Amino acid sequence: MAHGPAKGIGRWLFTTNHKDIGTLYLWFSFAMFLLGGCFAMIIRAELFEPGMQIIKPEFFNQMSTMHGLVMVFGAIMPAFVGLANWMIPMMIGAPDMALPRMNNLSFWLLPFAFTLLASTLFMEGGAPNFGWTFYAPLSTTYAPDTVNYFIFGVHLMGISSIMGSINIIATVLNMRAPGMTLMKMPMFVWTWLITAFLLIAVMPVLAGAVTMMLMDINFGTSFFDAAGGGDPVLFQHVFWFFGHPEVYIIILPAFGVISHIIPTFSRKPLFGYSSMVYATASIAFLSFIVWAHHMFLVGMPIGGELYFMYATMLIAVPTAAKVFNWVSTMFRGSLTFETPMLFAIAFVILFTIGGFTGVMLAIAPADIQYHDSYFVVAHFHYVMVAGSVFAGTAAVYFWLPKWCGRMYNETMAKTQFWISFVGFNVTFFPQHFLGLAGMPRRYADYALQFSDWNMVSSIGAFTYGASQLLFIFIVIQAIRSGKQVSEPKVWEGAEGLEWTLPTPVPYHTFTTPPEVK
Repeated sequence: MAHGPAKGIGRWLFTTNHKDIGTLYLWFSFAMFLLGGCFAMIIRAELFEPGMQIIKPEFFNQMSTMHGLVMVFGAIMPAFVGLANWMIPMMIGAPDMALPRMNNLSFWLLPFAFTLLASTLFMEGGAPNFGWTFYAPLSTTYAPDTVNYFIFGVHLMGISSIMGSINIIATVLNMRAPGMTLMKMPMFVWTWLITAFLLIAVMPVLAGAVTMMLMDINFGTSFFDAAGGGDPVLFQHVFWFFGHPEVYIIILPAFGVISHIIPTFSRKPLFGYSSMVYATASIAFLSFIVWAHHMFLVGMPIGGELYFMYATMLIAVPTAAKVFNWVSTMFRGSLTFETPMLFAIAFVILFTIGGFTGVMLAIAPADIQYHDSYFVVAHFHYVMVAGSVFAGTAAVYFWLPKWCGRMYNETMAKTQFWISFVGFNVTFFPQHFLGLAGMPRRYADYALQFSDWNMVSSIGAFTYGASQLLFIFIVIQAIRSGKQVSEPKVWEGAEGLEWTLPTPVPYHTFTTPPEVK
């Protein structure tokens, strides 16, 4: 029996349209981004000066935990799944995702998972207080009762990720338009195909870790309890076998986004397309065999330290190849600097800084000094925020006119870029100095000698937070009252070539390099 289009709230509840589901993912992820940002603002407000001013240490620990969990699993991952839902079917010429109803279910699990997690803030015992990596025995023997809600939320989130990944793989492998071979796919599709395989491989590992936690807490087992013959270090092995590929699950789709934006505003095809595909696959493979570089202090044998040190340094090679390809794409291009390009260039520069500090942390003897200091916090925020969040913001500016047929205010968007760029660097660059000077992470109080850079860092954090409020204003204004997108333009490219841009989207929203006349 045929049904007409659903109206009102039913349209969003029961939709199987990939664009609607992509929109749901994007709005949900931004809501989580604001929530996680509020937790971060509480942390930075407390660290503005030494001593305990605003909150108790226990609540500080809860904020640290909730900030990490909400940002990684609630904001960044769903944002890129939203981009995948919107763009992949259009990029490969498919009418929709392969499994539309499962697509709907995979989204609607997320609000329940994160409502469950956030509700622990209002329960007796408070939110989880053991950090976003939830190491045993902090998360088992000494955890508040709300840990069970956290475990259930993680399971729901994992089920959602696995279903979304199956859908992406089925869509890309089975529903490409005739003539689109794998090596003709846009880079964003490639990065997501590889990411989807990573998710299916590692999400069950996370599920296993939290299930063993559940058994230790409630059923008398001792997987991670040394008193019962278990091993707390086992938890770290299991967690990081999930956790390190997870970092690349977060960054690979960002690489795909940047691989579209830079060629567009350079008015050149992407340099070294096939090498980009192979580099992405190499990064994904290597991400599985470097997990214990997070564990140099657990007392592993020297041979293990050497292996993980060299393997970690090796993963920098395909990553550097991608950076060289992006720079080569820009080289002698006919560059213009609209907002998406500004974010993309900032991504390349800042992600490279994050990569260099990652190589520093890969060196085992040095890592013993840097470990659990603010140097690590600075490193992974240069990868996560300047990487994933900058790329996600660039993607929204890049494709928003394609999504809604209206153009954002370019002047306001560039203003938002500069505020967020300055705010980000003022927040996180000083944390390198704090870490090298010996300030440990996750502490609610600190010694007097760290006060100046902490004050600078907190000012930067509130600046960056303000830029996100401007971002949401720009997006809503564009959707409600932005200029209708113009007819396609023909640009004089490098060496007198004309680029004809496709209809009916504006010049900087196409998804594959244009045809050369």
